[in-house]
Amino acid sequence: MFTKKILISVVSALSLTLVGNVSLALTLAEQKGLDISIEAKKRDMGWQDNTADMMMLLRNQQGQESIREIKMKSLEIQNDGDKSLTIFNKPRDVKGTAFLSFSHPVEADEQWLFLPALKRVKRISSRNKSGPFMGSEFAFEDLSSFEVEKYTYKFLAEESLNEVKMFKVEQYPVDENSGYTRRVVWLDTQEYRVYKIDFYDRKNSLLKTLSFMDYKQYLTKHWRADKQEMINHQNGKSTELQWSNYAFKTGLSDGDFNRNSLKRAR
Repeated sequence: MFTKKILISVVSALSLTLVGNVSLALTLAEQKGLDISIEAKKRDMGWQDNTADMMMLLRNQQGQESIREIKMKSLEIQNDGDKSLTIFNKPRDVKGTAFLSFSHPVEADEQWLFLPALKRVKRISSRNKSGPFMGSEFAFEDLSSFEVEKYTYKFLAEESLNEVKMFKVEQYPVDENSGYTRRVVWLDTQEYRVYKIDFYDRKNSLLKTLSFMDYKQYLTKHWRADKQEMINHQNGKSTELQWSNYAFKTGLSDGDFNRNSLKRAR
């Protein structure tokens, strides 16, 4: 009987030790995921503002394409999320459409869309952030700047992607209105650049994959991908973004990102 009691005590102690180790491992994984994400954000700080041209290619399941030409403007905001202005120049049926986004780390993002055909500015509800942006495979929430506070994290592994050593980090949106349960992100271990993001829908099924290609460095610090491709695995459609003519520290200010001037955006 005495031996049996000792055996039970030993088993119980081992069980508690194993549970403690598992909990510790999860805590370390979460901390490492957070640390990697903080470092990625920190490395890209200080760009102030930028402009760029963008070609958006929409492809359906049959491979048919439609093309849109866009001008992008962005403003870095200290102690808050960034501001961005997206202006459609071509084709004619979307010319003059403008999208303004104010990202926030904790509070709901603020977004407005000016539709010239209706001659009015429409505010995008935070509850509709998972909806498609202008018929593309990007959701409105995909257009917000990355802010560390928007997610909780878990480091998954270090692995190679296209022969490049990567951190693999899982991100869980804090916002209950997000269209995603989680994102799995691959960042290279040298520069902390994002190369791939898998998006999982509210049913935790793989919905989309966003790939980043052809990185170039600006101002000896800031990396930007010349090409991004979002593939929707559930409907067979894709959207490709081709970036060009990046310019940084152009003198843009808060006044250039005003929802009241959306109708006059150029």
